[in-house]
Amino acid sequence: MKYSKQRKIECQRSLFESIFFVAAGSFVVLLLYFGCDKAISPEKEFSGEPQEQQAEESRENVDGSSYGKEIEEAVSILESEEQEQLQEAAISAAEGCADLYKDIKVLDTTFYQLGQRTKEQRRETVSRMGGLGYVSVSKGINMENYEEVEMFYSRYSDGEEAQVTICDIYGDGRFGCRTFLYRAGKLQVYYVEITWQEGGVPILSHTSVWDLEEIRLTEKGYFIYTNKIKISHGNLREHYRIKPLAEDCRALTEKYISGLSYIDYNLLTVDWNGSNVEDIIMDTMFGDIYHMHTGEYLKVHGGRVDAEIFEEIMTIYFPITIEQLRHCCGYDADSDTYECDLFSVRPYAPFGEVVDYTENEDGTLTLFVDGVWPDYDSDYAFTNQVVIQSYEDGTFCYLSNVVEQQEMEIPVIKK
Repeated sequence: MKYSKQRKIECQRSLFESIFFVAAGSFVVLLLYFGCDKAISPEKEFSGEPQEQQAEESRENVDGSSYGKEIEEAVSILESEEQEQLQEAAISAAEGCADLYKDIKVLDTTFYQLGQRTKEQRRETVSRMGGLGYVSVSKGINMENYEEVEMFYSRYSDGEEAQVTICDIYGDGRFGCRTFLYRAGKLQVYYVEITWQEGGVPILSHTSVWDLEEIRLTEKGYFIYTNKIKISHGNLREHYRIKPLAEDCRALTEKYISGLSYIDYNLLTVDWNGSNVEDIIMDTMFGDIYHMHTGEYLKVHGGRVDAEIFEEIMTIYFPITIEQLRHCCGYDADSDTYECDLFSVRPYAPFGEVVDYTENEDGTLTLFVDGVWPDYDSDYAFTNQVVIQSYEDGTFCYLSNVVEQQEMEIPVIKK
């Protein structure tokens, strides 16, 4: 939020009055006064992909709704003419997809808040832009023309000046075009955002620029970049998957692995099967399993959840009995409820992706999962073999897990 000079004067006047009337608290008030300038300094606006529910925030590379540390926009290493060319290129890319946005819903004309696009709509846009020669990507969809990013990184590694633009199609259809630059020994991002008017008319939303500390392209195909400071709606380290992931692996990841945590419970961090399943059943996992089952986010009152829903869901997704659940999960007979801790958003969270699978003779499925931890520059932190039993009604059961350390130590979660 931006504040006027008059607002600053009022803030300081109020503090002086506090000093005059509350002598005993003068030390505290003086501290507030000296912090006043910082408190009212304007932050540079930056818009990224709209925030999703809190429970997914630590597992996906999505943008948040609260600002990080106060920032001042970097001085662009591009000439003004070059910046204008990138803005025009972004508009031109959007115009090439305008017919796909004729049905776009503008929910708020003041800030051009848009209705969400389906995955297939976003996939069509990514494909169209790829056919037009742009590097394009969207959440859960393979990147088009990723080879240009590889060429950029190769030139950067050789110390040559280079740039590449990645057009990210957000969930509501906006275009976030990040141009990665390496010039005169400096790494930088120039960002152009395009939004939409009714009828599929693209307009420039805003631009921004910030410095990078480093970039890295992993062997498996993750482009990980580190911002010099945490930008608004972002993290210190962010990433794109450059190389394509097989569509069946993407589908298996989305159904069975996405949404599971490596740091809130030990489902994926210890070896287990039906004989020791009680060791991995924790109250912190139920919110994620509930979301898998219902597609909704669990609402908990007083830190407890009704036994009926808890037992119904947990006995579907794990080889465990009601008696075992009541023994290991904080069941209270008087209220007929279970403990349920939903505090699950933490920084530096790894996520899993299915890279291969085997259909077993007994009808089960073994998923080979790589733990990706971009905050530590790793796309091969640890590996899992997760055995799944699927049912005709679309539900499934986690039967076992085997985990092996690779590039990173496996997180230790205390029950």
